[in-house]
Amino acid sequence: MKTTFTLLLMMMLATAIAQVKISGKVVDQSGQAVIGANVVVKDSYDGASAGADGSFSFTTTETGKRILTVSAIGYKTAEQEIDLTRAIEINLTLQEEFNELEAVTISAGSFTAGEEKRRTVLKAIDIATTAGATADIAGALNTLPGTTKVGETGRLFVRGGDDSEARTFIDGMAVLNSYNVSAPNTPTRSRFLPFMFKGTSFSTGGYSSEYGQALSSALILNSKDKAEMNQTDIGILSVGGELAHTHVFDRSSLSGKISYTDISPYYKIIRQRVDWKDPYKSFDGNAAYRQQVSDNGGYLKLYGNYSQADFSMYQHEIGEPANKQLYDMRNQYAYGNAAYEQPLNERWSVRGGLSYSYNENAIEIAGAPMSETEKGFHGKGVLEHTLSDKAELRVGTEVITRTYKASRFDEVSSTTQSQGFDEMISATFAETEIYVTNNIVTRLGGRTEYNSLLGKFSLDPRMSVAYKPFDHGQFSFAYGTFRQSAKNQYVRVNEELKNEKAEHFILNYQVITDNRTFRIETYYKKYSDLVKFGNVEQTLINNTGTGYARGAELFWRDNKSLKNVDYWISYSFLDTKRDYLNFPNEAMPAFASRHNFSVVYKHFVNALKTQIGVTYSYGSPRPYNNPNSDAFNAGRTPSYHDLSANFSYLPKNWLIVHVSCTNLLGRDNIFGYQYSSTPDGNGVYAREAIKQPARHFLLVGVFITLSKNKTVNQLPNL
Repeated sequence: MKTTFTLLLMMMLATAIAQVKISGKVVDQSGQAVIGANVVVKDSYDGASAGADGSFSFTTTETGKRILTVSAIGYKTAEQEIDLTRAIEINLTLQEEFNELEAVTISAGSFTAGEEKRRTVLKAIDIATTAGATADIAGALNTLPGTTKVGETGRLFVRGGDDSEARTFIDGMAVLNSYNVSAPNTPTRSRFLPFMFKGTSFSTGGYSSEYGQALSSALILNSKDKAEMNQTDIGILSVGGELAHTHVFDRSSLSGKISYTDISPYYKIIRQRVDWKDPYKSFDGNAAYRQQVSDNGGYLKLYGNYSQADFSMYQHEIGEPANKQLYDMRNQYAYGNAAYEQPLNERWSVRGGLSYSYNENAIEIAGAPMSETEKGFHGKGVLEHTLSDKAELRVGTEVITRTYKASRFDEVSSTTQSQGFDEMISATFAETEIYVTNNIVTRLGGRTEYNSLLGKFSLDPRMSVAYKPFDHGQFSFAYGTFRQSAKNQYVRVNEELKNEKAEHFILNYQVITDNRTFRIETYYKKYSDLVKFGNVEQTLINNTGTGYARGAELFWRDNKSLKNVDYWISYSFLDTKRDYLNFPNEAMPAFASRHNFSVVYKHFVNALKTQIGVTYSYGSPRPYNNPNSDAFNAGRTPSYHDLSANFSYLPKNWLIVHVSCTNLLGRDNIFGYQYSSTPDGNGVYAREAIKQPARHFLLVGVFITLSKNKTVNQLPNL
């Protein structure tokens, strides 16, 4: 008995002697205690959790060189080798783990939808079903803050910039002449339909250094990948018809669509203010091929668009309506795009593409022919590298070439006079995005361009930073320099015109949850090197023009509070002035309005199988110049009001009846005034108001989808 007790005592003493104490403290990179961190000897049951001050202590019977593992939620797991021949006291530092869903994102100046998580603002179906937009991308974006409703053009005017300052990109490739042609002072539409795209980024400033030749805005459209099913779509409209078909192969898909528009029958029902001879007609053809080239995300995308349109109308002399001349327009347009992307491995990927644009306008005014043709080519290559889970690098190079020619017949000399230019812009860009923590991200980049007409290099720095102090809310700041070639009609007169330039300063705060978005933003934009006329004939042109734009914007969207209801509210305040073109002094340009307000409401009524949409838009008075007054641009139009509605009825899943009507209240909106070129006998210049072609635009359509999947329809495309 005594021997047994002695042996047991010796074993207990041996175990006690073999135990090694491990103690220390676990902190983060800022020195703060990591409460609850788990500290264990790898491949054993020995360990402990850190206390409120980050300290821990435990003993182990393991011996020799072992691995100590430390882990905590929100931090990277750390391992460190230790020697268990004696007691150990060790301090450990954990690095914060990057979480894509919770991390802060750059948002200053950018509305993003589609592919990127937690940043959804407008998807294709949002654009298509916004009342008053009639499924036009620009029409829907004009309900967002930062835009000004310029009803006589239908184009995007962003933060004190004109429509030429907003550039469209498809799969990263530039698009020239992205709007259909239209008669003078009548609204036009984008050439591209929203359902083509899976992701939309509308930047009102501060955008990536990858995108150049845009002073105010970049509309970045990412097209859809391979289709998933065969289907045929038929559309019968009050203004024409369309037919589309998609065929799916094993690793690819091919889609095609043709549409024909003839406004003549519609104009016989809805009376127009325009004196048409032959109303607008057009034919459009689109084709898209998508090929999955690898299992790890490699894609080849081909897209082509061809359209031709023509119309003729009589233009009446202001003050003498009996005097008129025939204005005849014929347009041909073609655009082709090839985009390729391929991950090379887990950290490297490459993408690039080619695009070609062709636009020709053949015009006759009172029998005198004139024409203008623009051809453009864009090639780009981008290499992207994931440096770590918190840092990414993007570098690239591109070439943009443009050939422009304008001709007109001179009756005096009986000769055809021509002007034009060939321009090539070579650019390189680099950008890095670094997540300092889950709460702070920075994007630093720059873009250099070489313009062949000027023979000069330019360097444009761009940077953004975002800070997320709360679970959902975040602050963002962006700065950048942006430049753009002057308009074609000015460069053709003076090929030595410098690129126009703008500096952007943007600060915003936004909160995005799963079903609500709140955003408030302020900005300042400084213009320099704007085109300025040196004489009345506009033959002396220089770059001495200047200007500024500043403002504040508010956006709220909610599709949670009311059942089956989605709505958003936007407001923009704009203070802008320019001294450019023929301005005698700094003044607010005619396309700007100080206040813009929109409310968009959508409601799906299940019992009626109907989706209803209502949009109200307001624009404060816009300036115009009255030659009968000594003050320049001192006149003000009446304010703009528009209440539009649409509804889509689904009697069958594959059948949709769609009706859309603008300006339900029939307000006679005035966008400005045109004045005669010479005064009357009393020295007064006669004027004519610029109004909508008709108080309402009514669209009625029946859409049929033929597919094996009977739940598929064209509602997302309307």
